[in-house]
Amino acid sequence: MVPEIFKAPATGILTSPDRLRKIDQLREKNIDVILPLPTLVAVGDQSSGKSSLLESVTDIPFPRGQELCTRYATQITHRRDPEVQIIITIIPAPQSTDNEKVSLRSYRKELSSTDELRTKFVAILDEVNVYMKIKTAKNPKGTKTFSRDILKIEKCGPTEDYLTVIDVPGIFRLTSKGQTTESDRNLVRDMVIGFIKDKRTIILAVLPANVDVMTQEILALAEEYDPEGERTLGVLTKPDLVIERSAKEAVCNLVNGRKKPLNLGYYLVKNRGGDDVDDAEDSSGLRKKERDLFQQAPWCNLPQERVGVAALRERLQDLLGEITDKAYPELRSEARKKLTEARDQRDALGPSRQTDREQQQYLGQIAAKFQTIVRAALATDYSADPAFDQSQLRLITELVEITEWFNVTMRNIGHRYAFQHSGDSTADVDEPEPEEHLSKESGNTKDTWLRNVLTQNPELHDVINLAKEPNTSFSVQSDNGKWIDVVYRRCRGVELGTFSPTVLASAFRDQTTKWDLITERHMSRIILTIHNFIEEMLKVACPNAKIREGVKSMIIDDLVAGYKRGMNFAKYLVQVEREKKPYTVNHYFNSNLQAARGQRMFNILAPKSFEQSQTPQNSPDTVTKVVRLADVKTATTDKSNEKHAQEDIHDILKSYYKVARKRFVDSVWCHAIDHHLLSGPNSPLTLFSEQWVLGLDEDSLAAIAGESRSSRDKRIELSKKISDLEEALRILK
Repeated sequence: MVPEIFKAPATGILTSPDRLRKIDQLREKNIDVILPLPTLVAVGDQSSGKSSLLESVTDIPFPRGQELCTRYATQITHRRDPEVQIIITIIPAPQSTDNEKVSLRSYRKELSSTDELRTKFVAILDEVNVYMKIKTAKNPKGTKTFSRDILKIEKCGPTEDYLTVIDVPGIFRLTSKGQTTESDRNLVRDMVIGFIKDKRTIILAVLPANVDVMTQEILALAEEYDPEGERTLGVLTKPDLVIERSAKEAVCNLVNGRKKPLNLGYYLVKNRGGDDVDDAEDSSGLRKKERDLFQQAPWCNLPQERVGVAALRERLQDLLGEITDKAYPELRSEARKKLTEARDQRDALGPSRQTDREQQQYLGQIAAKFQTIVRAALATDYSADPAFDQSQLRLITELVEITEWFNVTMRNIGHRYAFQHSGDSTADVDEPEPEEHLSKESGNTKDTWLRNVLTQNPELHDVINLAKEPNTSFSVQSDNGKWIDVVYRRCRGVELGTFSPTVLASAFRDQTTKWDLITERHMSRIILTIHNFIEEMLKVACPNAKIREGVKSMIIDDLVAGYKRGMNFAKYLVQVEREKKPYTVNHYFNSNLQAARGQRMFNILAPKSFEQSQTPQNSPDTVTKVVRLADVKTATTDKSNEKHAQEDIHDILKSYYKVARKRFVDSVWCHAIDHHLLSGPNSPLTLFSEQWVLGLDEDSLAAIAGESRSSRDKRIELSKKISDLEEALRILK
């Protein structure tokens, strides 16, 4: 009894003739190059009887002979059509050159009947060999033994059933000197694999019954790509050549599923043999010979639905219908997916850019998109583009945080020497502690990232300085500070109770020697952040890497020049602050100075104060600390002119330094950063704009936005693919 999985379905009408017709329409338009379609592929070793089997199944009269063995894949399609005709064309291999494709596609033969084909087939195949450059005795100028091109034979007529079978060259193990090479053997094997690897392909493994199937390489190859045997159907040929009883029994065991089972099972057929050479003999005579053979033992004991060409043909039609039904929804989904991918790829190429106007228009659109992103970044409109989801691309937010770090650094270590603490807890109420989010760890992480940006942009090395911060240790003194004494003595002149104006200027320069390095480092952080923003947003505005690199190469010198302007202006601000005579009209200077002087008097008199009650009750609320007027009178009499001058220098310098430092930090932001690097007319952010594009000459425009031949060819290819997929979806509705 035949196992259930091997039983052929009841014969009848095809599962889905309408869908098969649509699949056939897709093949007509060569959609199978893009979408693998449900297909029956006949594969086997050389001389396994494939071509003879195909003739029996398709009624296409393949000529026989060593010279005419299969050198390329042959696709046989039966198509229902009111007109009876046979159309022969060539499908070029994907790797063919454009000229080769034109030549191969130009070949077309239309015949009116099978009889006409039988008469002209040998001559047609000779012509095909010439077109495919197959080397034969009749075509000694040919350069190939095998070809990846496909010979397509369409058999049309009102009674034709929808069936497509592909015959591929037979696998061979040994090469023949002067005929086949190891390269030919590998080529044929690759061709076979290319057809059988797709899950929508039914593998017709053609096996000669007179040879042990275990020696047939094609069965092992089919098992490699269909390990479960779900889409492999074994076709045993040449049963008339099986003589020994044991060999016949082995064949019967295969058909009955007792040996090397396949889910689709095995079929036994008799092909046209070597003696069946009379072209006048019709298929009915061949089928009679087959019936006579299968009425003999042991073939007569096999399930009748598993023997004979007619049974095989019905099963192939059913299988093609089944895999078509299964693949149909997948084909639509895959076509939509591939269509989306193709459109995205074409969009990434941009529009055609052959003329100056097309190039200018395309590049102008990219520049406009870039400037839109820049405006959104400057306005902190981070909802304008998904790219702003990356925190490092939130430009203003990043720059503000870096500037806050600059302010904290200037406050904590900007001065060379420590100022004397007055002891007043309220003296620095205008100096809040650094924000908690400005942690040392986050600063180190940001610097690591910025160093990576610098590594990737060596052209910025002449501008950037990410040296370590200046020494954070202070030269703290126990009194007014020896450095004040040094400056005072170095600049002292003939004064009575006062000091030379040059003392303050000299002291301020000494105190601000770190400003150069701190400011340069701060500006380096700012510039690297801006440059990274420009690079990343160029990627957003221009996905095409070639064009993006072209833009960068054209603007990099101007970008660096813009960065240098910002850096140099920051250095100029440092120079102005450090080299000019200290002066300010800021009222905080006077307030801080008076507070410092008052604090000094307080520190002198506080030890001499005593408590005095204002009421008899001696209530704590009415106890006041007082000092004697005599103590006030003598409070400063114990100081020398020199000591008094040094204290005054310290307090004036401390009050002025605080005002100057804040003014400087604000000026760096307003002038060096905001004006020169962000929103000013010469900002690097405004460089790549539509106006810049309009100013490019023809050569520069072509160098950046010009389309290469490969890009143009790729667009044409993608446009064709999109058109084919759109047509495929229309057919698959």
